[in-house]
Amino acid sequence: MGTTIDIRRAADRFHTRIDWLDSWHSFSFSHHYDPANVNHGLLLVHNDDTVEAGSGFPNHSHRDMEIVTWVLEGELRHRDSAGNDAVIYPGLAQRMSAGTGITHSEFNASRAERVHFLQMWVPPDVQGVTPGYQEVEVNEQLATGALVKVAGPGDDAALHLHQAGAELWIAQAPARATLTVPDAPHVHVFVARGDATLDTREALATGDAARLTDAGTRRLDTGADGAEIVIWATA
Repeated sequence: MGTTIDIRRAADRFHTRIDWLDSWHSFSFSHHYDPANVNHGLLLVHNDDTVEAGSGFPNHSHRDMEIVTWVLEGELRHRDSAGNDAVIYPGLAQRMSAGTGITHSEFNASRAERVHFLQMWVPPDVQGVTPGYQEVEVNEQLATGALVKVAGPGDDAALHLHQAGAELWIAQAPARATLTVPDAPHVHVFVARGDATLDTREALATGDAARLTDAGTRRLDTGADGAEIVIWATA
């Protein structure tokens, strides 16, 4: 196929808007379906959700999926059928392995403020694992401004994924910083906040993404206000 760099603008994502939820979907999700936009490599779901105070997703079930949640603003209450009950906040990374099957709910933990978070799914490379849950705070690592390996298969990642072919990197980079985008067959570079420039020529604003295929390492420069960058590098 060769090298491709596919820029996806924030406003071009699928959009779900109801009274308590404002959700932007980078890939086909729920009733939004485009057969040409179901994944990028192993990344199947990349939802950008804002939930109103006191609202959220009631109990629903998953199986055989690695689900990573990253809160940008506010607090998210997670409860599941394995007995986990936690409040996720910015800098606290969460991974839920659905495995043989798990039921969970996710609600805004605040009665006054919205919660804004990303939820991202990759398939496991082994089926039928026991459902699992993990959370790790990475604020100290993020404070360096460098890319932090938040999730992956190895011991060098904060969260463990049951998928040898996927890594999640996040940076909260200051103004005018330069990051090196990891090399992988499929890389999804998402600007969660702020703005950045890819390879000194492709401007990316909040909510924009670049889908790289066999592109090697690339340069990413943040703008005048810095940026929070979320990168999936997958097979």
